[in-house]
Amino acid sequence: MTAKTSESGSKAGGKRGGLSGAMTPGRITVLVLAALALIFIFENTDSTEIRLLIPLVTMPLWLALLAVGLIGALVGGYFMRRRR
Repeated sequence: MTAKTSESGSKAGGKRGGLSGAMTPGRITVLVLAALALIFIFENTDSTEIRLLIPLVTMPLWLALLAVGLIGALVGGYFMRRRR
């Protein structure tokens, strides 16, 4: 069975398909914050020293920030998946 459409062409229940239905305010906010995070990461190009328990590692600051961001995304995704 197919959903009935009104005269304007939208599906019954008021849900729109396509890109306009996928771009919610929450998703737009997340995309903007992700873009700002990437700009912040790649603007910091100086070298930094990081102590990993005992060894001292020297790497570009953008790489260290990107690594921490990826670790945070993985941990956040893990806990969001466990919540369901």
